Amino acid sequence: RVFGRNAAAVSEALRGAVAHLAVDINPQTPRRNSFEVSLVKEDGSAVLLWSGIAKGPPRKLKFPEPAAVVEALKSSLA
Repeated sequence: RVFGRNAAAVSEALRGAVAHLAVDINPQTPRRNSFEVSLVKEDGSAVLLWSGIAKGPPRKLKFPEPAAVVEALKSSLA
């Protein structure tokens, strides 16, 4: 549940920041107890925007602030 809530918050922030952005949550089976956000560009290359795999404990460090992911997305698109 925690992962779903955080994924929804991040995807909502990303959609609000960039018009016509397609957001897929877990297009492949995710790693257990991990949270990552990647940008897949039109050419198929992927850019890791945020990873919580090496973070924590505490568990709350495994999840990003939506604003931080939006800033990483904007810098990757620029």
